[in-house]
Amino acid sequence: MRLTLILSFLVNYTLSTAQKIDNTASFRQPESERYFRINYDNDYFAAMDKNYTQGYSFEYVAPALIYNPLNKLFFHFNENQNRAGIAFEHIGFTPSSYEKVEVQIGDRPFSATALLKSFVISMSKKTKQRISSHLSFGVMGPSAKGKEIQSGIHKLTGDRNPLGWRNQIENHFVANYGIDYEKQLLYFRNFIEVNANASAKIGNLYTNASIGLNASLGLNHNSYTISSSRKFFLYGYIQPLINFVGYDGTLQGGLVNDESVYIVDSGELNRVVGQMNYGIVLQSKSMYLEYTRTFISKEIKTVSSASWGGVRIGFKL
Repeated sequence: MRLTLILSFLVNYTLSTAQKIDNTASFRQPESERYFRINYDNDYFAAMDKNYTQGYSFEYVAPALIYNPLNKLFFHFNENQNRAGIAFEHIGFTPSSYEKVEVQIGDRPFSATALLKSFVISMSKKTKQRISSHLSFGVMGPSAKGKEIQSGIHKLTGDRNPLGWRNQIENHFVANYGIDYEKQLLYFRNFIEVNANASAKIGNLYTNASIGLNASLGLNHNSYTISSSRKFFLYGYIQPLINFVGYDGTLQGGLVNDESVYIVDSGELNRVVGQMNYGIVLQSKSMYLEYTRTFISKEIKTVSSASWGGVRIGFKL
């Protein structure tokens, strides 16, 4: 009954694009119950410097975190196939001409967000399903230090100074709750895996839903087991998504009393956005390595599509 309600919610709650940092997808599952992983995204990998300009996270998963009191807010299968973790995430966005002082009407506003995140990944080996639930709290605005981070990186690399941060979205508290669901459609001899996936998030950072598929090909692992006897994995993945846009705080600012110099009007958002994620993963018994790329269609009617890339490095503890 609980699973039926979850699926109904995910399918019918078609409300901004998916959260930029996603570490709970099945193709990103390290073969360990305890690990620390670093994620770094940058549009430099796509030879761009606009839109989602940079993001990073530090993620820790361990059996002891199952006892985190916040986990009572999350969904679990009855089977004892659960992982729990915590993470710190930081994401930053800029318009096309970040070096300009003036407000760039019709483009994406400057914005930065810092978040603390608690999450649980629950798997059913019997029914080949996964539900990942997460709760995030943090701040958007100057307190997230997006200006200082980007300025420091550009100074080190000799790039142009980003002067437009004076026009960034102002400080406000953000909170978000999200659910990601996957169901295995095909699994063939540790070589091919295909999953259907759906997700929904609600909050004043992102309120959204998405549906899609993910497929992995290569020396693969079974996403519905915690660990296996194999010592080495190497596979590629692809994940096409359709995102349904309700509210995006990185574009629209705070829900109430926002005093930002510039935010995007609700009528300028594209309510359906396509996204394609793809990459390659290498795992050993002690390490997790990933290179990923993302393409996303126009989020705003007056702005072009965007692309970025990223790397993930994990240490199995």
